[in-house]
Amino acid sequence: MSFDWSYFFSLFKDRDFWSATWTVISLSVSAWLLSVIFGFLLALARQHKHPLLQGFARAYIWLFRSVPLLVLLIFVYNLPQALPSTSVLLSNPYWSGLLALVLSESAYIAEIHRGGLLSIPKGQYEAGKALGLGYRVLQYKVIIPQAIRVALPALANEFISIVKLTSLVSVVSLTEILLVGQRLYTENFLVMETMSAVAVYYILVVTVFDTLLKRLEAWLDLSTRHKRPAVSPQLHTLARTPLPAIEQTSGNVQKALQAKSLHKAFNNIEVLGNISFDVTPGEVIALIGPSGSGKTTLIRLLNGMDRLDRGEVWLNDQPFIQLQRTGPGKEKFYENQALSQQIGMVFQGFNLFPHLTVLENLLLAPTWHKLGSSEQRQHFAAVTLDKVGMLDHANKYPHQLSGGQQQRVAIARALMMKPRIMLFDEPTSALDPEKVAEVLQVIEQLAREGITMLIVTHEMKFAFNISDRVLFMEQGRIVCDDSPEALRKGDHPRIMQFLKDISFNE
Repeated sequence: MSFDWSYFFSLFKDRDFWSATWTVISLSVSAWLLSVIFGFLLALARQHKHPLLQGFARAYIWLFRSVPLLVLLIFVYNLPQALPSTSVLLSNPYWSGLLALVLSESAYIAEIHRGGLLSIPKGQYEAGKALGLGYRVLQYKVIIPQAIRVALPALANEFISIVKLTSLVSVVSLTEILLVGQRLYTENFLVMETMSAVAVYYILVVTVFDTLLKRLEAWLDLSTRHKRPAVSPQLHTLARTPLPAIEQTSGNVQKALQAKSLHKAFNNIEVLGNISFDVTPGEVIALIGPSGSGKTTLIRLLNGMDRLDRGEVWLNDQPFIQLQRTGPGKEKFYENQALSQQIGMVFQGFNLFPHLTVLENLLLAPTWHKLGSSEQRQHFAAVTLDKVGMLDHANKYPHQLSGGQQQRVAIARALMMKPRIMLFDEPTSALDPEKVAEVLQVIEQLAREGITMLIVTHEMKFAFNISDRVLFMEQGRIVCDDSPEALRKGDHPRIMQFLKDISFNE
């Protein structure tokens, strides 16, 4: 049996084949895009804490991953027999096929998206919360772009699967590539030649779109971007322009921060017990103590990153975080969102948004909160970056910076919200020793400017030199709260033993 090459090549001039190819492209792209969108909503519902949303997503994914697409196609196409009102749409094989593909593929794509969401570090969510970003803007601006980039290779693979699955839509008489081929070989019995042409048409569609998706993937891969445009002269000019005088708020505030009887336990193991202290405006407090003493947990309770079990946190003489009794034996966690912008947070892991440039990291939250005009935000960002020595890196991405540079950007980002108090959670612990000094210099400068700060640190010389008070913690308690001068006198044996263990020298 000889292969009829002339007939095979003639099929690439066949209008029915090209019309069917366009149908496959249209159906595949539409089904993929709709499934990507609906699948992401399912993934969000699957991750949601609300049991009804989570239950619906779980049930949907289980059901439509279990039902074969062929069965679903026949069911959807024949649905007008049970629901005549659907005949306007579903009597058309194209729309029936599209609906069945979307219902089926959304379940698979939802799990791809869920994998992308789970890959986003917890610190990204915490950084968004620390900046007061709402759920929608956090998802839209921070989480979704990163999750899509992670999931894109799998999503591209799923698109190829959809292209091939369109061949099943011929069961509802949609004129796609396979159905055109079947009609031809039933007339001329040239099965091998016809099906070879069908395969080439599918290969052509897959190859074109696979190439496009790979280019999109490469464009989204920030690790390949090494050069960025130079910082504009305008930004340098703004950095040298003095900021307008900041309106002073009421001077009646007695306490910048108050922690009242804070308690926290994990798995019924007490981590913090009855922590109470005050911070006055402009005061710098260093939190020191052995590892596991509860310093980081305390910092996270003060800005609502972790929920306290008992106690209250006040900011500027106003209740910020507390447990409110809602009934007999029932308490509800309450956080005053209006005050959340007044407390800045710098993490030990930087938690910069990796898909945004340095300048974009700084401007995201102020833009969302509408803090001043666009020109004012740009001006303040330029001055702040210049203050931390990062103005010349404004157009770089975080991965293009050293650890010390990233931490300085993180400090600048927190300052953009103009907080009343800054919290530092071991800001140098993730840095190489040679990068520690550049970060400590920035913090020292902030202290000289009178910014209220609470700093968790293992840098003892730094802590004693910069702070007005030192809080020593051990086993979830504040063992000592005193000035650095008083502690240097050696009246606290446990503290002197701790300082000796870490080779502290005056």
